[in-house]
Amino acid sequence: MRGSIMIFVAAVLFLVLPSAHGQFPRACSSAEVLLSKECCPAWAGDGSPCGEASGRGTCQDVVLSNSSIGPQFPFSGVDDRENWPIVFYNRTCQCQGNFMGYNCGDCKFGFTGPNCTVRRRMIRKEIFRMTSAEKDKFIAYLNLAKRTISLDYVIATGTYEQMNNGSNPLFADINVYDLFVWLHYYSSRDAFLEGGLVWSNIDFAHEAPGFLPWHRFFLLQWEHELQKLTGDENFTIPFWDWRDAQQCDICTDEFLGGIHPTSTVLLSPASFFSSWQVVCSQPEEYNRLRILCNGTNEGPLQRSPGRHDRNRTPNLPTSADVEACLSLTDYETGPMDHNANFSFRNTLEGFAIPRTAIANRSQSNMHNSLHVYLNGSMSSVQGSANDPIFVLHHAFVDSIFEQWLRRHQPSLDVFPEANAPIGHNRGYYMVPFIPLYTNGEFFAPSRDLGYDYDYLAEAGTESIEDFLLRYLEEARQIWQWLVGAAVVGGLITAVIASIVSLACRRKKRAVSEETQPLLMEAEDYQSTYQSNL
Repeated sequence: MRGSIMIFVAAVLFLVLPSAHGQFPRACSSAEVLLSKECCPAWAGDGSPCGEASGRGTCQDVVLSNSSIGPQFPFSGVDDRENWPIVFYNRTCQCQGNFMGYNCGDCKFGFTGPNCTVRRRMIRKEIFRMTSAEKDKFIAYLNLAKRTISLDYVIATGTYEQMNNGSNPLFADINVYDLFVWLHYYSSRDAFLEGGLVWSNIDFAHEAPGFLPWHRFFLLQWEHELQKLTGDENFTIPFWDWRDAQQCDICTDEFLGGIHPTSTVLLSPASFFSSWQVVCSQPEEYNRLRILCNGTNEGPLQRSPGRHDRNRTPNLPTSADVEACLSLTDYETGPMDHNANFSFRNTLEGFAIPRTAIANRSQSNMHNSLHVYLNGSMSSVQGSANDPIFVLHHAFVDSIFEQWLRRHQPSLDVFPEANAPIGHNRGYYMVPFIPLYTNGEFFAPSRDLGYDYDYLAEAGTESIEDFLLRYLEEARQIWQWLVGAAVVGGLITAVIASIVSLACRRKKRAVSEETQPLLMEAEDYQSTYQSNL
């Protein structure tokens, strides 16, 4: 199997042109752009900034939310992520219609076609329901992303102050997979304060209302970039349904890597992932040196499922735990952080006990329990995306979020507009993404964003509109065959009708006059039947 995947990777590397989607566009990383604070690259399709000449978007001032934030971060003007992205750019592309991207060169999630006018919906599968070919392709794509440098994006290796306020850019190349590891790291890293101090109670992607919308957008971007990288627009990320799991079922060489025969922390040498190196995994060292992760390799991927602190995480989540979580009616409550009680978000994230929904920092439940259980690279918040299980795990968490949205059908007003921890208000731009999107924009049903989960679609939750949309999309893909079939069918029908008509005319000439009223009754019946139909 490994040999066939190697051949597949080589073929894809030969055929496709790499591309990526993340934080700092390469076109906006020069001193000239940083000093101008305008990140509005040209779209290659027409050469105009933001594709303005083609009606795709315009370069506009960044408008920030003025809603108050919570007390968790009692500072101002000390961190580059405050009021994102204003420290780096105050003008960016604002895309119109169904276009998106840092230069409005892509289609919004759920749309495709040269002008982004065709609706589509993708289905994410449970990994054990994938065919062998689909599974091998997924593993091949992961390895391709790990070995392909992003052409579109770079990562920041220093703060804006260390860049001398833009006159001395500090950026580095990074591969497509590690780009997303860095994005996750950067959103959750500690803040540097004056006097060599560090503030750890800050996180733009966790422990607050934005946790679920942020990761929903993150997964969509990750999926979108693999589609672009491989040229496979039908690719979707799988998920791992860990309800009632007794062990890590995907921790085998056939899937995402088994355990090394002589080490309790390394992966089996028979797995592709045993050769993977991790990045952004040393937060204490970054804080001590007051530096940012620069994307360099820091050692092999580690995983030791089940060898964790069982007092903190006695077992993996059960179906009953998930159902208890879904029964909670309030998305967010109280302080809107890890201390929130009876909060669906805080319970699903894992800071509250599912059966009571009371916050308990001494235990890790639901989402958090999987990170603790895997006991390796996944157990560090900032570096957890190094493990490819991260994607499958968060895809299932996202599906639970989707179940809650469908069950309770909340309005956007349910998502806090103000007083949430920094970065988590409804109108706050999600850190550290460019193009800009707010938390509120992804507090939305997955079907509005162009995707669904196989077990939810099969559960009969599909609306009439979704049903028609899906079949119209399928019809669009085979319309040429449908037209051809209609033409051939029409010709055959015409021939048959001509034969029948000729036969009927011959028969009428042979029928006596007293039988004519019966024919009239038959004609009246046929007319009524057609009307009723």
